[in-house]
Amino acid sequence: MADNQPFDSLRLALMQDVLPVGLALVERARAGGPAKVVESFTSGAPDPLRELRDEGETAAKGVRERLDQVSPGLGNPVMPVQVAVEEPSDEVVDVLEEGRSPKEEEQQLHEVLARITQRLQALEAQLEQES
Repeated sequence: MADNQPFDSLRLALMQDVLPVGLALVERARAGGPAKVVESFTSGAPDPLRELRDEGETAAKGVRERLDQVSPGLGNPVMPVQVAVEEPSDEVVDVLEEGRSPKEEEQQLHEVLARITQRLQALEAQLEQES
């Protein structure tokens, strides 16, 4: 997978940057000829490439969607992700055993519920931190 990373990055750049600019240039050439294409760069716009990219994005999106119909991931490259899973703690929650008094069972239930509440609060705090 590491071998494909430069190619995937190149393909992503082509699909997200080069394709919209190229389609905008083609549309300008079709609508106004070479003068309209040259006007893109001589109009004094602060960032003519960004302007062209924005202009061609709608058409590029359609091309990418059609490419995805041919082969999923061809038009909109699939980005690799890494997922890490934390192993559960070694703490084992005892199952209510036969022969315990209702008072002992209730005490154990409260302990389990307190641990669940604590873990939920930690999870909520982590989610708030990430957003």
